[in-house]
Amino acid sequence: MSLKTRFLLLALLLVVLASIPTWFVFQRIAENIIEQWGQRVAEVQVRYDSARLQQPLEREIALARQLADSNVLKRWAIELDNPDLGTEAIKEMESFRRNFRDNNYFVALLEDGAYYHNNADDEFADRQLRYHLNPDNPDDAWFYRLIEQGRKFHLNVNPDIELGITQLWIDVIMESDGKVLGIVGTGLELEAFLRDIVDINQPGITTVFVDLNGAIQLYRDPQYIDYASIVKSEGQKNTLDLLLDTPGDRLRLQEMKDELRANPEPHGVVLSDFVSVDGKRHLAGIALLPEIGWYEITLMDLDELMPVSRFASVAVVFALILLATLILFYLVLKNRILNPLAALEAAMVQLRDGDLRVTELPRGSGEIGRLIRHFGAMAESIRSHTEELESKVFERTQALEQQARTDALTGLLNRHGMQQALDTEAQRALRQASHFGLIWLDIDNFKELNDNLGHGAGDQALLRVAQLLESSIRPYDMAARWGGDEFLVLLSPCDEQALRGTGERIRLAIEQEPTLNISGLTVSVGGSLAGPGEEIDAVLQRADDALYKAKAAGRNLFKMAG
Repeated sequence: MSLKTRFLLLALLLVVLASIPTWFVFQRIAENIIEQWGQRVAEVQVRYDSARLQQPLEREIALARQLADSNVLKRWAIELDNPDLGTEAIKEMESFRRNFRDNNYFVALLEDGAYYHNNADDEFADRQLRYHLNPDNPDDAWFYRLIEQGRKFHLNVNPDIELGITQLWIDVIMESDGKVLGIVGTGLELEAFLRDIVDINQPGITTVFVDLNGAIQLYRDPQYIDYASIVKSEGQKNTLDLLLDTPGDRLRLQEMKDELRANPEPHGVVLSDFVSVDGKRHLAGIALLPEIGWYEITLMDLDELMPVSRFASVAVVFALILLATLILFYLVLKNRILNPLAALEAAMVQLRDGDLRVTELPRGSGEIGRLIRHFGAMAESIRSHTEELESKVFERTQALEQQARTDALTGLLNRHGMQQALDTEAQRALRQASHFGLIWLDIDNFKELNDNLGHGAGDQALLRVAQLLESSIRPYDMAARWGGDEFLVLLSPCDEQALRGTGERIRLAIEQEPTLNISGLTVSVGGSLAGPGEEIDAVLQRADDALYKAKAAGRNLFKMAG
């Protein structure tokens, strides 16, 4: 056998022997890169999925709480024998029905168990009383269990046997002076909600929402959902454990849930680890949604999202380069191959360790050059994809925050946005020992306008009042639609003279507005001046008292809190 043949055979053997460990090293580095990328994407995906769930729910929850705070319903629940109050209460329910996303509501009263309901088709007009709850009926146990537990707010997926529907229910306790009067809320059509929010139809990504006990509340396969969780004992619930293969995975997810609950500031915290689902390894990202008392779990199949096989072409090029190195002399091998490979490995390790901005790539020619360019393209793709996801989540979060603070009709701050502004102003006043003013105004005879001319005319009146408010205050003052036909104005800085002047200017502007004057609309205005260290609730109460003094004195007046 010639030397040439022996050299070729030896070269072939060396290539084979070198290729085996090289392949495993390359595969492991690729897997590490994928895992690092997966953890970043899991965090982004969890936040994105959480935002997609909370955005439609926040508005429904806010409306349900407004319904529970309705003085009309409370007075009626206390005096059920008063037919006039009953008629007013039905009108109030129906006005809220048109505002809920799925145009339905329910009101369940504790005193006599009466259950009122109407749906989007207005199927139960003039017969909203559907049935009476019975504490001995297992199907009604949810109501009495919520009352017993004293939960102010609750979300659950539950079938209503009497109505023949299964929905995601938003339940809010209605109470007066600490006494529970009943439960009110609305329902979201389950199939549509799962289709629009949960089943995103993205291969390799599964989203699950569970309650604090791990019972499945929303999942793309409705068979796994734990309906009526609140009335079941722990052993009877469909929990997250059903989706996991091993006790170790169940224990690990439970530990992550406990860690999130123990965190004093769980907002934005996302934990992740690998679990086995249906025999396949998944990266599980989990976050706590304290506002609704649920966890959001995203299961990502990294083998489907970014399989190692995508690196096969790079591996082939790498093997060819190894074969070429055995033919070259040591210096050529060192200068043209080994050194570039060492630098490339450093860049890969850098990428594996989470630094996605790989900027210093080695120079090379031939196969090595192509490998470097492939890696650079791959690194840039991972970086750009991650930044794109993070940008989308940031933009969506900003949009959701803006929506959460703004009234959709008038463009003013809503109650939530003004509450945040009031809290901030109270802290500033305490730090700077300054004063600020609150003006609370209510449109006189607004209900008659809605009854006589319809809600469209009422909306136009609200919009015009909002425009006059903005034009009557300083650029740095704030105005908000506090609820219904009530508005709130925050003046800062402010003294008594500025407060009186602004309140009277607003009242006069609305009184003299031609479009409002035709409808006979005026406003009653109450003002309150707040000093450093005062509680916001106390200042609001004084402004509210002043407002009612203005109404009692004949309306279309400004009254200053004493």
